[in-house]
Amino acid sequence: MNSVPDSVAEAAELARRLEQSLRQLGELGPATVGGTPRETVLANNKVTLYRYGDSRSHKAPGPALLITYALVNRPYVLDLEPQRSTIAQLLAQGLDVYLVDWGYPDSGDHQTTLEDYLCDRLDSCVDAVCDLRGESTVNLLGVCQGGTFSLCYSALFPGKVRNLVTMVTPVDFHTPGNLLSRWVQGVDLDRLATCYGNVPGGFLNALFLALQPFRLAGQKYMELADLADDPDRLRTFLRMERWIADSPDQAGRAFAEFVGKLFQRNALVRGEMTIGTVPVLLADVTCPVLNIYAQLDHLVPPAASMALANHVGSADYTESAFDGGHIGIYVSQRAQRRIPATIAGWLQARQ
Repeated sequence: MNSVPDSVAEAAELARRLEQSLRQLGELGPATVGGTPRETVLANNKVTLYRYGDSRSHKAPGPALLITYALVNRPYVLDLEPQRSTIAQLLAQGLDVYLVDWGYPDSGDHQTTLEDYLCDRLDSCVDAVCDLRGESTVNLLGVCQGGTFSLCYSALFPGKVRNLVTMVTPVDFHTPGNLLSRWVQGVDLDRLATCYGNVPGGFLNALFLALQPFRLAGQKYMELADLADDPDRLRTFLRMERWIADSPDQAGRAFAEFVGKLFQRNALVRGEMTIGTVPVLLADVTCPVLNIYAQLDHLVPPAASMALANHVGSADYTESAFDGGHIGIYVSQRAQRRIPATIAGWLQARQ
């Protein structure tokens, strides 16, 4: 008998709490991110190489780890805030942490290729770490699209990579349930690049949002209502919203190459991948490999990452499953406790 009035009252209470949370968000000020100390090692053609930690950690550094993140989002999700910082936790494990920041492409970058990104920009960062450390090889950590880049780089330059860690990395782009791959099969990439030059980051944001519209556009704002009077959780929400909205445009030619060769033709697992004119074969990745995937990943299904085991040439291959999603593996408290320790332990056993 009272179900309708109760529902109205519940809706009114939800609206009140949501309004309260939104008002408090506005009072917090700008969302600050990336608080772990760092210094610039290299700045070249929009790419910046950072070294994390302070002078004390640099005096007796542990194994070096060079992180390569995706082009489509900003890498500070790995250093979102002190309690949610994969980078800070890797430092705490005794690693000497470096990160490639790809920067923001502008109109002059629309002809930038995958070869430019891998054989010039990433390669220069690898050389810079090696020079600084007085070593001839690096340990790579490739995250998401950056993991695919790191696999290609390791195949092209096997003498420069000591160990490779891939995290939520797509390898087989045609696994069942890969909605993103199915959506882009009919896209005319040449027309897209001709129309836009660089592909707008907002265009890709809308595409990712459409994969889980209720979860990413509706449910999170309902959950926001529960954050009223909790400034720490509100700040985390604000930082995540900043990161989600901060999507660089994509260099048109490199975007067309990546989507065409991988999403549309699945070239990596078919043995048909090329960077420039050079074949890229996963069988040429012979260094030790740690492949970390997320069991609830909606962007990179577990099978898309696990396919690496059937193609990689390494005799020392390890898989590690994380009980969470694509974003949770970066920022959840459970991931903070587990993932950096797993990476550090695996690397230190192979130094």
